[in-house]
Formats: sequence, structure tokens, C-alpha cells
Amino acid sequence: MAGSSNVHIIGPVLALLLVTLTGNLAAQKYDEHAIAARFAPVFFQALGEDERSDYITNFDFDGDWRGDNNWDNAGNPKFPLRAFIYYAVSETETHYFIHYAVFHPRDYKGGAQQGRFLSELMRQGAKIIGDRDPTGLLKHATAAHENDMEGALVVVEKNKTAAEAPRVIFLQTLAHNTFSSYASGQFGVDVERPRLYIEPRGHGIEGDIRDGEQSAQKKFLIYRFTGKAEDPETTKSQSIGYELLPIQTTLWPKAVGLTQKKNPTYGSSHDYAEVSIKIASGKGGDSVRKVKLGGLGSAFLGTAGGENMARPPWGWFDSKRQAEPLGLWFFDPATIIKRDFDLGESFSTTYIRVPFWATKPVK
Repeated sequence: MAGSSNVHIIGPVLALLLVTLTGNLAAQKYDEHAIAARFAPVFFQALGEDERSDYITNFDFDGDWRGDNNWDNAGNPKFPLRAFIYYAVSETETHYFIHYAVFHPRDYKGGAQQGRFLSELMRQGAKIIGDRDPTGLLKHATAAHENDMEGALVVVEKNKTAAEAPRVIFLQTLAHNTFSSYASGQFGVDVERPRLYIEPRGHGIEGDIRDGEQSAQKKFLIYRFTGKAEDPETTKSQSIGYELLPIQTTLWPKAVGLTQKKNPTYGSSHDYAEVSIKIASGKGGDSVRKVKLGGLGSAFLGTAGGENMARPPWGWFDSKRQAEPLGLWFFDPATIIKRDFDLGESFSTTYIRVPFWATKPVK
């Protein structure tokens, strides 16, 4: 993981640098992109035998929002795999909760060809067994599959005074339907940015702790936020700049309103019914905001290898907590962090701004 080139400083980042120098986000005009950019992780992407399939990119890298042609188009060099990371920001009085979602067109565990073939056999086996699987896990078992999205939740403690700088204090990462939790000091940080390790082939994400399997990897690309989406095949450098894309205007709109039907982007849906979170009121208290979400696309359409295996952040789950309502990790990150790190009552779970998905409460 050693070695990195200087980060390119470009126009869109200048305002961010000014915020960084002052250290006081509270004094700045609220800007979700600036917050996400300031704490955007450094991703150490390990490379396997099919390097192009390990490049980080956007879902519509091929110019469309179809999920069922991404496996094939990922192998076509006419489609550059420019570097993008998706993000969403939530905020309480004392903390920012920043979700980062990382997309690859292929999960090629087991090999690009062999893994795909094996996954299709496993898919047929799961259909034959059906409801007779007592664990409920067989339908999620796969070697390779079309589309892949995993990510991280970065929790930032805001500055208490103008002289203090905000800092990343908690981190949770997703790797293959398992969340891992890290407190400050348990993961690497470059100034204000957490360092994250992405495995090759399957693209599970962990905190960069540089031991075990991580240390055994020999080839890496290092993705850093620069505000410019670079292409590894033309950059010819180990250090790749990436840009941020808001989940609100990209992945989310195409998921809204899906029930039993599917669309070109999402092949599976889930009824999220009603979600409740606490929102700060103007009188110093809080109120419960109930939001009727209903049907949402919960897995991307994918037909190569495992079927519809990749999920957006509101579709992520921990296999150890399958009874938990789907999407809680995305919709109410403050409550999840408070529970998982066993924090006291002083840790607020009341949001001071309404998240984008909650702008239409139940009447």
C-alpha cells in the first residue's frame, strides 16, 4: 500500500481547502458535497488477475442505467472506467454521518469465466431448493455476479469550538453482507481521511489496518478524492483521482416507487413500509418524523452469474442480523452507531436536517 503521488489541486476543491484550513465547518454554509469531500476516504484497491474489473467507477459508466449489460460492457475498452464514489450525508447536532458507496461492474470471485459459470449453477440450485433452505442464506450465496456495490459509513465528530478541528471517530465498512466496526485508532487515517482497503475480485471493504490478507496483496491502485474522475487506463499512475456523486440524484430516484415490478436498473424491490426518525424541532426539542417509503428498488438488475446480487446502501444488511429491518443502517445511522458502539445518552440520535429521502413525511 506504499507510495502515492501528489493530489492534483483543481478548481472545485479550492473551497474545500479553505474549509479545511479554518477547521470550522459550522461556520461555513452547509454543503453536503463539501462535507463528504473533506472526509472522503483514501481507497487502497487491491488488483487481481482481471485488473479492469477491479477499477472503481459509476453505475452508468457505459452511458445507460441498465444493470444487465454491465458485466459485458466492463470488458469493453471503449467504455472508460472513470473513478466515482457515491455519497450521502446525515447530520445531528454533534456529528456527521457520511455514507460512501463503491461500485464495480463485476464481482469476479472464482474468476471472470469460471466464477460466473459456478454462480449460475448455484443460482439454479437455490431455485430448486426454494423455501426448504432453513438458513435463508443460500439465495445470497454466489461466486461471481454482475454489478457490485459495497461501502462505508464514516462518523465525524464536529468541532466544539472554532479552535478545534472535526475528526473521524467511528467507521463501519461492508464486506459481503457483514458490517465491521472500528473506533478511532483502529484504522489508518491520512490527516482527516480514513484509509480503506478494498479486496480484489469480491471488493469487500475493510478499515486499512495493514495486516493479514491486506499485507499479502502486491498490486494496488490508490484512489483519492480530487474532484476529478480519472481513468486508470489513461492516468498511468498508481494514484487515481475520484469525484463524488450524490446518491440523492443518481441511485435513489430510479429506486423510488418499485414494488413487485422491476426496471432496467433494479431487478428486485422491497416494501420498506414506514420509517421513523427523530428530527430536531425549532423549540430545542425533537419530534418523530414518520416517512412512508413503500416499495423501493433494493437490488440492481443483474443476470450474469448470481442474479440481482448487488445492492444499493438501503439494501445492505448484516447476515448476523437478518431480523433487523432492511435499510436501517442507511436511514438511521445515528441509532446504529449508538447501538453498535454502546454509546451513552449523550450521543444524540436526533437529526438537525431532514435527510433527502425523508422530505415527504406521512400525513
